[in-house]
Amino acid sequence: MNKLVVEVIDAYDLMPKDGQGSASPFVEVEFDEQRQRTQIKHKDLNPSWHEKLVFNVNNPRDLSNKIVDVTVYNDRKDSHGHHKNFLGRVRISGVYLLSSESASTVQRYPLDKRGLFSHIKGDIELKLYLVHDATSHQAEPVRANPTIIPENEETGHFQETQFQETPFQEINTNNFDEEEIKVQGKKKKNKKEQEVRTFHSIGTGTGNTPSSAPPPMSGGMGFSAMKEKAPGVETRADFAKAAAPSVMHMQMPRQNPEFMLVETSPPLAARLRYRGGDKTSTTYDLVEQMHFLYVNVVKAKDLPVMDISGSLDPYVEVKLGNYKGLTKHLEKNQNPVWNQIFAFSKERVQSNLLEVTVKDKDIGKDDFVGKVVFDVLEIPLRFPPDSPLAPQWYKLADKKGQKIKHGEIMLAVWMGTQADESFPEAWHSDAHNISHSNMANTRSKVYFSPKLYYLRIHVIEAQDLVPHDKGRIPDPYAKVILGNQIRPTRPAQRTVNPVWDEELMFVASEPFEDYIIISVEDRIGPGKDEILGLVRIPVRDVPQRFETGKPPDPRWLSLQKHSFAEQGGEKRKEKFASRIFLRFFLEAGYHVLDESTHFSSDLQPSSKHLRKQSIGILEIGILSAKNLQPMKIKEGKTTDAYCVAKYGNKWVRTRTLLDTLSPRWNEQYTWEVYDPCTVITIGVFDNAHANGSKDDARDQKIGKVRVRLSTLETDRVYTHYYPLLVLTPSGLKKQGELHLALRFTCIAWANMLVQYGRPLLPKMHYVNPIPVRHIDWLRHQAMQIVAARLQRAEPPLRREVVEYMLDVDYHMWSLRRSKANFHRIMSLLSGVGVVCKWFNDICYWRNPITTCLVHVLFLILVCYPELILPTIFLYLFVIGIWNYRFKPKHPPHMDVRLSQADSVHPDELDEEFDTFPTTKPSDIVRMRYDRLRSIAGRVQTVVGDLASQGERAQAILSWRDPRATAIFIIFSLIWAVFIYITPFQVVAVLFGLYWLRHPRLRSKLPSVPVNFFKRLPSKADMLL
Repeated sequence: MNKLVVEVIDAYDLMPKDGQGSASPFVEVEFDEQRQRTQIKHKDLNPSWHEKLVFNVNNPRDLSNKIVDVTVYNDRKDSHGHHKNFLGRVRISGVYLLSSESASTVQRYPLDKRGLFSHIKGDIELKLYLVHDATSHQAEPVRANPTIIPENEETGHFQETQFQETPFQEINTNNFDEEEIKVQGKKKKNKKEQEVRTFHSIGTGTGNTPSSAPPPMSGGMGFSAMKEKAPGVETRADFAKAAAPSVMHMQMPRQNPEFMLVETSPPLAARLRYRGGDKTSTTYDLVEQMHFLYVNVVKAKDLPVMDISGSLDPYVEVKLGNYKGLTKHLEKNQNPVWNQIFAFSKERVQSNLLEVTVKDKDIGKDDFVGKVVFDVLEIPLRFPPDSPLAPQWYKLADKKGQKIKHGEIMLAVWMGTQADESFPEAWHSDAHNISHSNMANTRSKVYFSPKLYYLRIHVIEAQDLVPHDKGRIPDPYAKVILGNQIRPTRPAQRTVNPVWDEELMFVASEPFEDYIIISVEDRIGPGKDEILGLVRIPVRDVPQRFETGKPPDPRWLSLQKHSFAEQGGEKRKEKFASRIFLRFFLEAGYHVLDESTHFSSDLQPSSKHLRKQSIGILEIGILSAKNLQPMKIKEGKTTDAYCVAKYGNKWVRTRTLLDTLSPRWNEQYTWEVYDPCTVITIGVFDNAHANGSKDDARDQKIGKVRVRLSTLETDRVYTHYYPLLVLTPSGLKKQGELHLALRFTCIAWANMLVQYGRPLLPKMHYVNPIPVRHIDWLRHQAMQIVAARLQRAEPPLRREVVEYMLDVDYHMWSLRRSKANFHRIMSLLSGVGVVCKWFNDICYWRNPITTCLVHVLFLILVCYPELILPTIFLYLFVIGIWNYRFKPKHPPHMDVRLSQADSVHPDELDEEFDTFPTTKPSDIVRMRYDRLRSIAGRVQTVVGDLASQGERAQAILSWRDPRATAIFIIFSLIWAVFIYITPFQVVAVLFGLYWLRHPRLRSKLPSVPVNFFKRLPSKADMLL
């Protein structure tokens, strides 16, 4: 008999229903008059079940008429028993049930309302598939053979579902192949029950990538089928065939293959070594060549009048098969000028005729004016770098094809590729349902970040301040404002001639249109300040300092009264005025950090004169993406995807491809490289403004990829599918795969090799370093300036896109990231531990042959000390040559296991995605605070132990323990005399032989020096 398996994974952001801001949800699934439910997750708005519910399919032929009804309820207990509240439902038609588990993938569905007045939110993650062999599911991980208990739909009462006796099963989620490891059977003494433990290794459910759009939901959503189906997920046979580890010897789990790179071999000209004789493909040799039919509608003249009023509102309709493009209509114009280009993808051409029709815009049906018809097979082919095709005049014809007396249109029609200069500005057939007002949001563009400078203001002092209250001595402080940046000095206590002597730093950007506003204010009381005077300085008048040159001399500036300054700076001479002593200048020798230093893409100084020459060229081909998650299910669409790449101050944005889960961009971009130790970032986003959405709509992130240039071999073409991974409050999600082609070409080998010996940042960062307490604040301000400037472009690069690419919240607290950094440190120390273990094995003669060889090597180095350094460097050389065989073949990418993203606790994720300051209830904040205190307590203990060891070392000669110090200095005197009269080689040999002595000559107790050191006093007993 056929079976239907409904795997309930988890749910996210459910509606609280218990009156305490939470819910106790469970899922009830109904199919073909069969009803089953999951376990109850108490007090959890983001529950995780991972349960499989199995249903009988009585009539497979009638499956298309069946509905799988998945409902989420809240369990509410009271004195009358159990009640349930509706939390949302999903209805899935049986037409879209897949016939095997391998073809099915995990899908996320938004919860739908039951009625008009239902308050529902959140979504649920499900996996549905059919199985033809019932024996393959006899041992389900969670439940089997439930006894169905009917319920009363009117009252909402239900009874706890009873389950028959099932084997207890332990699930090991550290491996991903579904292979049974061990089955243990054990009979109890009473012989009434039999317990069987089955150990499985299954997927965790996170990171599963849909191979197609999720099945449409009947009823709630109201759309039937997706327009395009993405190709299936590639299977990794090498991983699936891996043998399962034994129970007694469990190995560390490997990386999930769905999160790994997949090398590809697309037909690129750079990979084919330009074979085939098509030299035009060498212009863009990192992308697949795509052909387009271009139509340039320039203008028309002498168009006939169609309305009774004698006016004409003409527009042009360009039609090729099922694709149709429209120009703007121009009111009352018989000689219109459009200058609009249309591009039709050759892959989607469904007709041999291209029709260009001129129509008159009318209230009812638009009037036909005339048309021109082209045979697609006769359209000429144009190759760059040819000049643009000259447009020609064509006589308009009527519907029968006969020329009309009046009316001509100027057109240029040609076949070209994405290398054509008209490609970026053209109207594309991929965006055929976009209006003219929204078309700009879908085009490919190149952006440049503004040039940033550090502005240093040294507030020294002020004189002759006059408070408004003559009988009061002020507590003045200076406040400096530049745009949205505000920095105050510390208040001076009760003086009219304050001295601050503080340096404040800001971020300024070109063009210098802002003003520096410096005000001196009096702190009258808490939250109440009084302005004593202010001065405005245009940023364009601020001098610049290059590298370590002498800063400009400070200047006395007169402070204007606040009332005069508000009147637009209307100057009037006064006999007496307060003044302030300042030094201010722009630092042109620094690099303004707008990214994290760990993956920065630009390290050049602000001044163009201080920058070095480029050492190479980075070329990237953004080919395509596959298996993208549908981001617009509620709107009846899939995904409107576009890519953004950032390196240095250059940002690129590909065109938006509408309503597809497998977009093919095939766009190539180039950057100059000044430092190989930099990182390029490529992100994929869903365009929320392609259909005229509100300005506050946010483009959703799909994922991003980082590639460090120093890990790339020169002149090699890398083509891979990169997994698009996003960490969400519900866990790690794989949103698709991005297909990229990368090539790093070096044009100055000597300069690149010298670059490895130069400082990472410009000279000024080391000569006059910026205080650590200012760096994060300045980086945040630089990010805000870049985001605000790019958002003002046309089309705008949205703030959420820029912040995601620059990792604005990277420095926020994250318990998951702290664990990852701790494991990184432990992995480094593990190498030291291996060396120590190897040396300990030698000392204890675990391998006598190796120990004897080490003795011989030690004696040789003692007798010939000049061989020590050559031996060390020769050993390093041999290790490097040996490791060359194991060098990475692929560029690095996001490592899920290193990031601790595949095993993170849901509460830790909820804390990581919480706002700052927090908006969580007080009990959750208290729980997280207590957890942080426990972690900090452990760190505090470790730091205290390290401090104790250092203080014991200081106590050796500090006479804190007079007897220990006396013993040490007498022992030091004896050793000094002994080493002076004994040759150094003899001392080294004696020390080495003692250290490597046989275990029979060793004691299990600690050595005398260790005992002596541990007895030294520390300052731990002095702490309160």
